[in-house]
Amino acid sequence: MSNQLVIHNSLSREKEVFKPLHEGNIGMYVCGPTVYSDVHLGNCRTFVSFDIIYRYLTHLGYKVRYVRNITDVGHLEGDADSNAEDKIAKKARLEQLEPMEIVQRYMNGFHDMMKIFNTLPPSIEPRATGHIVEQIEMVQQILDNGLAYIKNGSVYFDTIKFAEQSEKYGELSGRKLEDLLVETRDLKNQSEKNHPSDFAIWIKASPEHLMRWNSPWSVGFPGWHLECSAMSTKYLGTNFDIHGGGSDLKFPHHENEIAQNYGSCNCAPANYWLHTNMLLMNGRKMSKSDGNTITPQQLFTGDSEHISKAYSPMMLRFFMLQSHYRSTLDLTDDALLAAEKGYKRLMEANNILHAMSHPGGGSAGALDKEIHTLMSGAFEEMNDDFNTPKALAKLFELVTKVNGLKAGHLPFNEITEDTLAQLKTLFHTLIFNIFGLKDDLQVANAAGNGKLDGLMQLIIELRATARANKDWTTSDKIRDTLKELDIQLKDEKNKTIWI
Repeated sequence: MSNQLVIHNSLSREKEVFKPLHEGNIGMYVCGPTVYSDVHLGNCRTFVSFDIIYRYLTHLGYKVRYVRNITDVGHLEGDADSNAEDKIAKKARLEQLEPMEIVQRYMNGFHDMMKIFNTLPPSIEPRATGHIVEQIEMVQQILDNGLAYIKNGSVYFDTIKFAEQSEKYGELSGRKLEDLLVETRDLKNQSEKNHPSDFAIWIKASPEHLMRWNSPWSVGFPGWHLECSAMSTKYLGTNFDIHGGGSDLKFPHHENEIAQNYGSCNCAPANYWLHTNMLLMNGRKMSKSDGNTITPQQLFTGDSEHISKAYSPMMLRFFMLQSHYRSTLDLTDDALLAAEKGYKRLMEANNILHAMSHPGGGSAGALDKEIHTLMSGAFEEMNDDFNTPKALAKLFELVTKVNGLKAGHLPFNEITEDTLAQLKTLFHTLIFNIFGLKDDLQVANAAGNGKLDGLMQLIIELRATARANKDWTTSDKIRDTLKELDIQLKDEKNKTIWI
């Protein structure tokens, strides 16, 4: 396995050695949320996946400009040319609020949820409403290049003309214009379009539409696909390294983005396209209509018929790591319970490792070599298209080694002090810096200003007193009760610790 970073490019449908446009620097654009409702769990999985990708690229030493937009206008209910309503405007009308009140409420909620899942903020988070000028300019460029036309104040991208000039349309999704003609539904404004596959890049606002701007063509608003083309170009240039999003965006959103970029500047937006796969539940697509759905909050509280208990955000992040970002992830209660055990085992091993000291005098024996092979293997797996489940597998093989050293089953004299130090660094780097996990118990301690730790020290002292008085009933009761709470006491030479 190579030490070079290899990425699966949705455009070529193959893994490719990653080569940035500018050595040491990466431009990455990820399609963000449409802020008209609470962020759902599938979105969380996508943004956690790209957070890990962002973290790993940074770990490799790249300076990453990570741009993730906020869609606060132009994302329609249904087709962009069917007189459908903007999702945010519709929510504002139903709740009798200003559209920007809806945007602010759900944008705040999105940011809060991203903090709960411990995702790093992007370098830039542009909003569509803040870039209307750039979008109007891009529409004009496409018109000037003869790849769009005006009908009744709306502007449509001419896919047939684009297809005649190049073979780019459909390259990402694998769809052909002939197929699109068959798939296209009977739309209200179909007669406005020259071809069923054409799409609106500027939409004339109906009289009741709440969000509207002046343009050379009409008082209206930009198409959803246009905003990402305009904002990615503004902050990353006409050609940049990575464009990402959920697999559901591949068509039509990303396909139309590519068309718009070629239409405005005759250049490909991104060299590498990355797409995350779906989050399933109980083997099926999540759906509100048949009750096969769950919110992040329900997972945190346990308030759902689909789960047997509450799960912490960090455990859920760990659960997401267990599936490759391009694979489907099936959320079941059994899978969550198993992941919780794995998460706790990993955190326990990390605490044991960092409390461990080398007695000295070790040599680079077979065990030392095996540990180094596993450590390098973990990063090799991450270099293979950010393969977190396989990197985790290497890490858990190292967990077995750590537990073996602690229990005395494996000899310290077969590893060097330097190897132990490297192992501690690797655990910290992978678990916290790259995987972005936190230790729930340490978080609880920090949140409680040390109150939990103080309480545990009192319990440890009470148990020590009971044992000194040979009061085994009390001593065992303390141990067994703590075990039921998933708290373990570890007796060391001069002290007892809790994990």
